[in-house]
Amino acid sequence: MQATRRRILESLSEAPVSGPTLADELDVSRAAVWKHIEALRERGFEIDSREDGYVLLGTPEFGGASVEYGLDAPFDIEYHDSIGSTNDRARELAAAGESNVAVLADEQIGARGRLDREFSSPSGGIWISFVCRPDLPPAQAPIYTLAAAVATTEVLHDVGVDAGIKWPNDVLVDGEKLVGILTEMEGEADRVSWIVVGIGINANVDADAVPDTATTIRELIGDVDRAALTRALIERFEELRNAPESVLSAWRDTATTLGQRVRVETPGGDVVGEALDIEFPGTLVVATDDGEERVSAGDCEHLRPT
Repeated sequence: MQATRRRILESLSEAPVSGPTLADELDVSRAAVWKHIEALRERGFEIDSREDGYVLLGTPEFGGASVEYGLDAPFDIEYHDSIGSTNDRARELAAAGESNVAVLADEQIGARGRLDREFSSPSGGIWISFVCRPDLPPAQAPIYTLAAAVATTEVLHDVGVDAGIKWPNDVLVDGEKLVGILTEMEGEADRVSWIVVGIGINANVDADAVPDTATTIRELIGDVDRAALTRALIERFEELRNAPESVLSAWRDTATTLGQRVRVETPGGDVVGEALDIEFPGTLVVATDDGEERVSAGDCEHLRPT
């Protein structure tokens, strides 16, 4: 959001402010103030003109402007009512040299998950992809996936959803999938060029609009303020990506996999045993009959105790 318009909203959120006062505060003309006010109204902000000045009565329910309003993180929001895939768009932006952009959509019509699996993304969800350029070697990129899973799970807890993480990044409630995360990367041997982290949350979505193995926030606790939830998610992800050393302990606190008997499907075969721990940047340590094995990637299934 443009800095001047952000300052106008901050002023109007406290009390009515006259046009001349705003012009003086911002060091612009009264005509410029009026143009900014009209632009904010066009973006969905409800601003009333009264004798004592302008007053902010309401904000957009969801969209780029509503998420940017009050956002304390250095991401620009590119919003779409509908898009094929936020990850596809984020990769385009990354290839064009962009960074610190969050592509946000109300719905996706061509989204995919891991291994190109179809990913349902109906209207009412939160579908967001972050364009990042971290100073990391490619081998450490998985820490961004874990950071996304932790950030999502923590903000869901804050609104009353008892979610947990199944290694490495499936966010579930009672075994049903609530959030999907897909991380994509481009880089060279010694450094990452860019990382795109896509997060999809079944938010204000009817249960019959998602697969039988999934659930939605609406089904669990009712509708939530998507703009506020998205802001909280962006801010927590920003904190975690800037403190990668804190991600593993936070992941352990929100994970359901540790202590479970698991089967992990890997290209080299299945790894079966008890999930003991996780190591940087996201390696699962499994106690098998033949000793400890470390798994960096694979499909994890929680098994019933034998």
